[in-house]
Amino acid sequence: MTKKTIFPVSRVHEPLRADVEIENGQVVDATVGATLFRGFENIMIGRDPRDAALLTQRICGICSSAHAIAAALALQEAFHVEPTPNGQHLMNLIFAADIIQNHLRHFYILAIYDYVKGPNMPPYAPRPEGDYRLPQKRNEELLAHSKEGMLKAMRAHEMLAIFGAKIPMQQTILVTGVTERATVDRISAYRSILHELIEWVEQVYLYDVAVVADYYKDYYSIGSTTGNMMSYGMFPQPITGKREYAPGIIVAKGKTEPFDVAKISEDIKYSWYQTDIIPRNPQEGTTTPHRDKKDAYSWIKAPRYAGKAFEGGPLARSWISGEYQRGTGVMDRIITRAQETLSICKLADGWLSQLSLDGPTFSNYTPPMQGEGIGLTDAMRGGLGHWLNIKDGKIVHYQIVTPTTWTFSPRDEQGQRGPVEEALLGTAVENTEDLIEVGRIIRSFDPCFTCAVHMIDAPAGTPSMII
Repeated sequence: MTKKTIFPVSRVHEPLRADVEIENGQVVDATVGATLFRGFENIMIGRDPRDAALLTQRICGICSSAHAIAAALALQEAFHVEPTPNGQHLMNLIFAADIIQNHLRHFYILAIYDYVKGPNMPPYAPRPEGDYRLPQKRNEELLAHSKEGMLKAMRAHEMLAIFGAKIPMQQTILVTGVTERATVDRISAYRSILHELIEWVEQVYLYDVAVVADYYKDYYSIGSTTGNMMSYGMFPQPITGKREYAPGIIVAKGKTEPFDVAKISEDIKYSWYQTDIIPRNPQEGTTTPHRDKKDAYSWIKAPRYAGKAFEGGPLARSWISGEYQRGTGVMDRIITRAQETLSICKLADGWLSQLSLDGPTFSNYTPPMQGEGIGLTDAMRGGLGHWLNIKDGKIVHYQIVTPTTWTFSPRDEQGQRGPVEEALLGTAVENTEDLIEVGRIIRSFDPCFTCAVHMIDAPAGTPSMII
C-alpha cells in the first residue's frame, strides 16, 4: 500500500490537504482536511447586526456577495422586514453577476488545466504529467479560450459593480434592499455586458465544456458520489419570496423531497474543535478551537442533514429541478456548472426588464433590540447558511455553514465520509507520483477554503506533493 499526501492542492481557493492510500492502482482510503481556522463567527460577537452583510463578505473574495445575501436574509427574519421589489431585483442582479464570474473563473482558471496542456513555462508548469488527451489543434483552441475566459470573468465583476459599487466585497446590499438606484444608464450598462456574456457562454463556454467531456467520457463515472443532493434555493422573487431555484433534497438519486432547516446538524468528532456530546444544530453551535484534539484532521466541521452527508452546487440544483440527472461524476459537475451559467444570465436579463425606473430600492426600518434569524441561500458551490441571535442590539451568536463545509466535510461520529472523501474512493490511479485523477475530482467540486476556515497552521516537516 502506498500513502501519499497532497499539500497544498493547487488551483483551489486556499490550502487544502488530501491524504490518500493507494493499493493495486486504486484509492482505497482518503481524508481531506482544511488547514486554516475560521474565526469570523467569533469576530461577529458583540457587533451591530446591521454590519453583518458587510463584515461577513470578508470571509472570501471569490464569493463575497453570497455572504451579504445570507446575512441580509437572516436579518430580514430577525427584524421582520423585507426588501422593496426593486431592492430584491437588484440584490438578485448583484448575486447573479458574482455567480457568473465564479463559474467562468472556475472552468477557465482552476479546472481547465486538468485537461488542457499549457506551454512548458510558468504559470502552466510545473504540472502533473498525466493523460492530456486533446489533439493539438483542440488543445491550442481551448488554451486560447482560457485567456479570453479570464477576461469574461472580469467583465462579470464589472457588471456586478454597476449596482454593487465595487467587487470583491460589494458595498450596497442592505437588509431591505440596495443603496444604488435603477437608472436608465445603469440598467443599460448592466444589460450591455450581460448580452456580451450570454453570447460568450452560448458560443464558447458550452462548446469548450462539450469538447472536454467528449475526450474524457470516463470522468462521467469517475468521482461519483452517493447521489445525496441538497439545495436551499436561491434568488427570491419580490413580494412572494418564491425562489427561482427551488429548495429541496434528493437522497441516493431518488425523488426530490421538501427541505427542512431543522434537520441540519454539525458534527465535530474529527474537527479541531472542543468536543460536543452530540451534533448540534447551528443555532446552538459553538466555535471553540482545539488544535491538539486526538484523531481530528480538519478545521471544517461535518454538517449533516437528517444524519446524512449531502452535495450541493450546480449539479445538485440540476438534479433537484430535474433539468439534468445523468450522473454524479466529475463531468456532470463541469457540465451543469456551464449550463447553470447560461440559465442565470437569462434570469438576470428578465429581472432587468422588471425593474421600476428610479423606484425605491430599500426601505427604512427600526431594528429591534432582540431577535434571531436564519439566512439560507444557495451560493456558487452549494448551500450557504447564516444563523444569528441578537440581544440588547448586539450579536451574541453567529454561525456560518458554507457550501465547502458540506462538500469537503470530514468523517462524522458514525464514520460517515463527506462527499469528496467518498468520491475519491475506488479511483483508478495511473501514476502514484502524479495523482492527476485525484486533482481532477477535487477541483470539480470548486472548493473554496477561504469560506471554510481562516488561519494557517501547517505542520512543520510534513512530506507532501503538489498536484
